[in-house]
Amino acid sequence: MSDALNEINAEPVLLSPVTVLSLLACVAQLTLGFIFAQVWGRKCSSTDRWVLVWLFYDAIVHITLEGPFVYMSIFGTVATSDSIFAELWKEYGKADQRWLHSDPNIVSLELLTVVLDGSLALLLVYAIVKDKHYRHFVQITLCVCELYGGWMTFFPDWLIGSPNLNTSNWLYLWIYLVFFNGIWLIVPGLLLYQSWKDLQRSHHIMKKQK
Repeated sequence: MSDALNEINAEPVLLSPVTVLSLLACVAQLTLGFIFAQVWGRKCSSTDRWVLVWLFYDAIVHITLEGPFVYMSIFGTVATSDSIFAELWKEYGKADQRWLHSDPNIVSLELLTVVLDGSLALLLVYAIVKDKHYRHFVQITLCVCELYGGWMTFFPDWLIGSPNLNTSNWLYLWIYLVFFNGIWLIVPGLLLYQSWKDLQRSHHIMKKQK
């Protein structure tokens, strides 16, 4: 265990093979989400097809990446695991070490994210494709969950001075921490705005019909 921790705490080498593999895995997940959206969203508007791209990507990440993280963290730690998923999380752990040592706050949030958010994303895909009346109820619920998860992931650490974050270089700060966490704030925020406008439009239509 000490050897694994020493390896993690050693001076990192930027753009290592694991770094490249991690970034390629993210591209592959997004590509898969795009393909699924084109297949399942053939009859949807262009805007909703882009929403489906995000939702498929969202579900894929929650289930295939964060799911293994939860498993490793409940039955051990990422730092002491040696699977391919552990290597990917060790790479992210260079920017935020809480993900390496089964931090209870992080594991609790990720468990909720995998089970609830992953399920809601797939349910929302179905609601959009089938044009269900509950589409925006699910969309708002999912977005609030995503935004709450982002808040609770970082704000408790910020309150104590962010001792677990490594912002010493551009890769860890702008790619791992800002970009890969920021998209789970920006996109849900945009989807909340979309729901607001659609509900507002529906309300105006109902008022005209009275």
